[in-house]
Amino acid sequence: MNEIRVAIIGTGGISHAHLKGYLSQHGRCKITALCDIFPEKCTRLTEDLGMKNIDGITITKDYKTLLGRSDIDLVSICLPPSLHCEVSCAFLLAGKNVLCEKPMAASLEEADRMLEAEKKSGKMLGIISQNRFYRDAWTVKKMLDKGIFGKVFLTRVNSMWYRGSNYYDLWWRGTWEKEGGGCILNHAVHQIDMLSWFVGKLPDKVTAMFSNLAHKNSEVEDTGLALLSYPGALAEINVSLNDMDERQYVQFQCEKASVSIPWAVKCMKQLPNGFPAADPESEEKFNKLFADYPELKFTGHDGEIENVLDYLEGKNTLEVTSRQGRNALELIYAVYKSAATGSPVTLPVAQDDPFYTKDGTLSSVPRFYKKLKSIDNAEGDITLGSAAK
Repeated sequence: MNEIRVAIIGTGGISHAHLKGYLSQHGRCKITALCDIFPEKCTRLTEDLGMKNIDGITITKDYKTLLGRSDIDLVSICLPPSLHCEVSCAFLLAGKNVLCEKPMAASLEEADRMLEAEKKSGKMLGIISQNRFYRDAWTVKKMLDKGIFGKVFLTRVNSMWYRGSNYYDLWWRGTWEKEGGGCILNHAVHQIDMLSWFVGKLPDKVTAMFSNLAHKNSEVEDTGLALLSYPGALAEINVSLNDMDERQYVQFQCEKASVSIPWAVKCMKQLPNGFPAADPESEEKFNKLFADYPELKFTGHDGEIENVLDYLEGKNTLEVTSRQGRNALELIYAVYKSAATGSPVTLPVAQDDPFYTKDGTLSSVPRFYKKLKSIDNAEGDITLGSAAK
C-alpha cells in the first residue's frame, strides 16, 4: 500500500493523540479530512500540533460527506461511545478501514454489529488500547506467556483516577444513554482490556458492586469493585474517579514472584516454618531478564498507530482486534449486570440477556443522580493516566 490516507472523525481531546500518532510516522500516512460538529475544533487541533499547512485537508461537520471519498483509506473514530457503532459501521461498509477509540461500543449488541460490518466489508476494525503499547506491559506480557514467573494465582487491577465534578458537565458525559456507563466502562476499560489480554480469556464468574459517591451531575457510577473467578485463579478490579493519588497498576501474584505494571518485582523464599525471607537473588534474575527486552520505538497511541499501519501494509499482525475489544466490553457488562442485580454473573452474556442490548441495559441500571447541567464544549487538556508506563 502506498501512503495511507487518513480521516479523523471527532476532534475533541483524544483526537490529539491520534493526530500526533499519525504525524509520528513520518510520511507513511497523510491526513485528508477532519470532521467535527464544531468545525473550529478541527483547525484548533492542527494548530495545537504545529500543522502550519493544512491545504488539501477537508474540514466538515458531517461524517456522511466523507463516506464516498476515494482518497480515504483509514478512519480514526474519536467520538462519544454512543456513536461508535453507527459511524464505524458506516465507514466499514463504505470500504474504509477503521480505528475506533475505546470503549468499542455502548452495548454488546452494537459490538456484534460492528464485527459483522467488519466481516462483510473485508476491512480492518481496530480498537484503541494504547496502554498495551508501553514497555512495561509489553514486556511483562511476553514474560508471562513464556511462563517465566510460573502459574498466576491472583491478578489485581487498580484503575484509580481523579475527575472533578465539572467533568460531567459536558453534554455526552454522565448519562447511560450517551456514555454507555461510568468509570468502569470509560476509564477502567484500559486495565480491563489488559487483564483480558494477559489472561487470554474471560472469567467464568463475576461478582461486583458500584456506586456514585461524589459526582451529583451524573447518572452513572464513579466507583466500582469486582471479583472474578477463573479456573485455578482469581482476579479483582478496583476503579474510582475520586482518587487524587491516581495510582493505576496491574499486579500478578505468581508461583515465583509478585510482578507489577509499572514494572516491579518482589520475591520471597520460605523458611523451614513456612514464614517468608527475602530473596534478592531471584529479584536480580527477573530484573535482568526484564532489562534484556528491547525498548519500544513508539509508545501509547503512537505505538498502536504504528502497528495499524504495519498491518495495513502487510508487515505485521494486528495487535488489538475487534474481537479483543468485544471481550473487554463483555467483561464490563458482566460487571454492570452483577452490580445492578446484586448477584454473581456467569459468562458469556447471552444474546437474550437484558445486558446484551443498550435498551436492556438502560432499563436495568440505576440512575444515581439526575444530570441537570450540560455544556456543548469543554475547554482544556485531558490526561490519559499512567497505567502502563
